[in-house]
Amino acid sequence: MTTTRHRFQRQYLDQILATEDKHLQKLHQLVADALQEQELISQNLLNPPVETFSRGQRVADKVATFGGSWTFITTFLIILITWIVINIILATKAFDPYPFILLNLVLSCIAAIQAPVIMMSQNRKEEKDRQRAENDYLVNLKAEIEVRNLHQKLNLLMEEQFQTLLDIQKYQTELLEAIHRKKTP
Repeated sequence: MTTTRHRFQRQYLDQILATEDKHLQKLHQLVADALQEQELISQNLLNPPVETFSRGQRVADKVATFGGSWTFITTFLIILITWIVINIILATKAFDPYPFILLNLVLSCIAAIQAPVIMMSQNRKEEKDRQRAENDYLVNLKAEIEVRNLHQKLNLLMEEQFQTLLDIQKYQTELLEAIHRKKTP
């Protein structure tokens, strides 16, 4: 009878340990899956698809880059000063005398062409920023969901471990009672 009881006890402990091992394996698999999913999202964000730009878009970017640089400002300032100085020095033979009407026309034309081109470039960059913001939102949402899932998994694990501990405690209590009965006549 004692060997049967010992065999039963051994089987019971093996069953509890096997259940714990299965739970740990499930948790390891869940973590591995989550890590794999996170890698895929990271790869998509770090390596976005290559965009193809039209000739107009490339020109708009170059104009916006040059138009917003110190090189442009310095060059344009030198041209303006040179234009004004030449026309003042030539006085009566100037190709654009003092109110510099031709200079105003040239400046207006440059501004009229440059402004929409820069706006096109800014609109495309704004679209890229919007896509980045959407990606950030999706990543944050996924992180929030993952944190919630982890909380649920931890709660489940704690409940299962608590039940296992109660079973082990019950078993130990039974063993202690059996030992106590053997000692007392």
